[in-house]
Amino acid sequence: MPSFQHDNIDIAYIDDGEGEPIVLVHGFASNKEINWVLPGWTGALKRAGRRVIALDNRGHGQSSKPHDPAAYDMQSMAGDTLALLDHLKIERADYLGYSMGGRIGMHLALHHPDRIRSSSLGGIGASIITGPGRRDQIIAALEARSAAGITDPVAKQFRVFAEQTKSDLAALIACMGGLRVEFTEKELASNKVPMLIVRGGDDDDIAGPAAEIARIIPGCEYIEVPHRNHMTVVGDQVFKDGVLAFLEKHGQ
Repeated sequence: MPSFQHDNIDIAYIDDGEGEPIVLVHGFASNKEINWVLPGWTGALKRAGRRVIALDNRGHGQSSKPHDPAAYDMQSMAGDTLALLDHLKIERADYLGYSMGGRIGMHLALHHPDRIRSSSLGGIGASIITGPGRRDQIIAALEARSAAGITDPVAKQFRVFAEQTKSDLAALIACMGGLRVEFTEKELASNKVPMLIVRGGDDDDIAGPAAEIARIIPGCEYIEVPHRNHMTVVGDQVFKDGVLAFLEKHGQ
């Protein structure tokens, strides 16, 4: 598995396929394999003629896992993605991010639009302004001795998922505590990168309502996937088809 170092952090990544590059950034407690390889994203994008690049965010997967919340500010996490593009000598790329990766993608679109050609963001909504839903409950669930006694069903889902992905719980607690960047309506309205937002129809608890967020962003397209929640929309074919169609329009 290739890796490179940025900010004294080892970042693991994959780089596969040929064509226009697209960089994939996964969600909290996930990793590049769980979020993108196993649900068929990397295969679908390669079949569409894309060079697919995906990293394990710091604190996740095979990348370094600091336990200091200060290591997880948005500039550092978004900086890992930019550093990966620099490492691969890629000037501009399309972007696909989910949940936490969607927040990182919003930051990159607003602050580094010269590097991002188009941005497809899944699993985000009003929480992009208010902050991630259930943050305190999720931290408490990660700190709990086991998942058995966790009463908040959404927080329990995250704890169970973190155990399934064999995550470092202390690193996840630091990440959730350190990544505290929300965006204002004024910032969202200033976006100039072609953007797509995709959200599961049953994702009010984590992402929050998304249609109104899409309306704030100039020219933003929005897809709601019915009967899917924050955990189940990732591999949905409607999500994939929407992103592929969006890339056909904007990612050339």
